[in-house]
Amino acid sequence: MSKKLILLIGAPGSGKTTDGSHIAKNHVDITHYSTGDLLKNEIAKDSKLGKINKGFIERGELVPTDIVIDTIVEAVRNAPTDIILLDGFPRKEKQMKFFADALNNIKGIELSSVIEIRVSEDVAKERVAKSSDTKDNDLFKNTMRIYQETIAEIEEFYNHNNLLKVIDGERDMDTVIKEIDTFLQQQVALLPV
Repeated sequence: MSKKLILLIGAPGSGKTTDGSHIAKNHVDITHYSTGDLLKNEIAKDSKLGKINKGFIERGELVPTDIVIDTIVEAVRNAPTDIILLDGFPRKEKQMKFFADALNNIKGIELSSVIEIRVSEDVAKERVAKSSDTKDNDLFKNTMRIYQETIAEIEEFYNHNNLLKVIDGERDMDTVIKEIDTFLQQQVALLPV
């Protein structure tokens, strides 16, 4: 059986990682991965991949697409469940296209849906400011700029492929999680909570 992959995308501060981990806690048949955590785990393991990742992450730059995709595919293949929620990828149009090509050539992984948790820049900035320091503020500006430059193309691509679901992420967390949960119930056969 194919692994079903669901992408959670959104601006920094949109809550995608928090939402994804809550959904996975509520469903034993879902594994949640954050792309950033997958890359950081490689760094923690001090693997060859981790050493490469470290320099990019420390500068607030994006890790090269092929390395990110290899890391993701490996994690999805080895996931303990058949339904995987992945947040934080793709961040650029190039990543999205490479990923689509890679998935077309990989047996056993199917992209089921892409959920965009949409928040305004002001809300994102406010949320990030509450939980970070000044160094993270520069990182936020950089990742927000990248997000804003590419989100329209990413939305168009996934919309064209009937994969995109947009959710208003400015509401309280329980409401957002409930809507994601309801959508996932319709998309993939989840075990009851």
